[in-house]
Amino acid sequence: MRMKAIYPGSFDPITNGHLDLIKRSLDIFQEITIAVVVNPHKKPLFTVEERIKMIKNAVKNNRRIKIASFNGLLVDFARKEKGNTIIRGLRAIADFEYEFQMALMNRKMNKDIHYVYMMPSEEYTYLSSSLVKEIALLGGDVRKFAPKLVVNMLKEKAGR
Repeated sequence: MRMKAIYPGSFDPITNGHLDLIKRSLDIFQEITIAVVVNPHKKPLFTVEERIKMIKNAVKNNRRIKIASFNGLLVDFARKEKGNTIIRGLRAIADFEYEFQMALMNRKMNKDIHYVYMMPSEEYTYLSSSLVKEIALLGGDVRKFAPKLVVNMLKEKAGR
């Protein structure tokens, strides 16, 4: 049986923390679908197309990684993709509370979906897309937090 997992997120933008989880997930799963969420209630800095471009550049066309976008319910996307395992990162207690609630709700909608929670490597425990965007938009240096293309695209959005 092929072990396929889905790693959903807004990835606005993808960070080195996300890439750390992807790399370590490939040690566990044969295939990973990075699922870029289109959430009508959020106002992302980058378009879905820009986020997918940054992800593709960061994962360097790894054959074991598929990139897709979706809107709607994660359980419906997982069913369509024939993936029954969801990868999520946990950085802090606040992440756990949110993820716990989401997992239980998703389980009510599809009992066949499993969750794998991964803690980030210590060097990325504090990292979030929101913080990276904020630092970049305020003129800070984010080179150690995100891939080069992301850094350049953030500079462009900031008008620098």
